[in-house]
Amino acid sequence: MAADETLDPQTRTELEAAAFRTLVAHLRDRADVQNIDLMNLAGFCRNCLSKWYRAAADEKGLDIDYEQAREIVYGMPYAEWKDKHQNEASPEQKAKFVETAPKH
Repeated sequence: MAADETLDPQTRTELEAAAFRTLVAHLRDRADVQNIDLMNLAGFCRNCLSKWYRAAADEKGLDIDYEQAREIVYGMPYAEWKDKHQNEASPEQKAKFVETAPKH
């Protein structure tokens, strides 16, 4: 039996939520890691998390738009984060993005 099958639904949800919060905090602390690098290596980035968050809110009937979800994930408005932390992607990063696109 898998470990998550032994957990009651509330505990499982609490553990998953804690893991999500830790991931988001880690990504906020690691603003040096560019979204394109995350996409190239893992197939997801902060924007993906924001979309998943918004989709989960939508499933619950909550009115959270994409920009609000991005602010939750980034810890600030996306435009502000972009100005502070986002660098222009290198030709190598762009080429890798195209190469790995089917995995995104």
